Amino acid sequence: MLAAGSHRRWQAGPSSEAADRRAIRELVDAYAHCADRRDAAAQMALFAADAHFAVFMNGKDPTPSMELHARADLAPVFEGLKKYDATTHFNGQSTVRLEGSRATGETYCLAHHVTVAEGGRRLMVASLRYLDVFAKSEGKWLFAERRLLVDWTEERAMA
Repeated sequence: MLAAGSHRRWQAGPSSEAADRRAIRELVDAYAHCADRRDAAAQMALFAADAHFAVFMNGKDPTPSMELHARADLAPVFEGLKKYDATTHFNGQSTVRLEGSRATGETYCLAHHVTVAEGGRRLMVASLRYLDVFAKSEGKWLFAERRLLVDWTEERAMA
């Protein structure tokens, strides 16, 4: 087992492009981890205080289904994941464009949501894309804006 932080030894320095890309990917993955662990407080801490968060339940519709404009407003959204018996957010390919202390990116995610009702389990899978704006503040990358687009969903009974 590696000691905390030892996986970063290969990087040239704290301001290198490789270090920034790694930190942004860790931020994106931390969001998924916090969602699946139902840790709303930790998930909210990944956002800038004045973050913009928008959900597009139809990824082709330019009008958001929900829009929030501050980190504090995210609590009920993230707490809402507790209605599921289990979730797994599996992040796939992503792109990042670095621009100094700001960056933009797109990440694909397959989000699995398990519910239990009337004695049966159901699975809802959503194909998501996150369109992000990241900001580096005091050496730490945060979400300045996160747009969640739902491209498709599938629901089925589980065995």
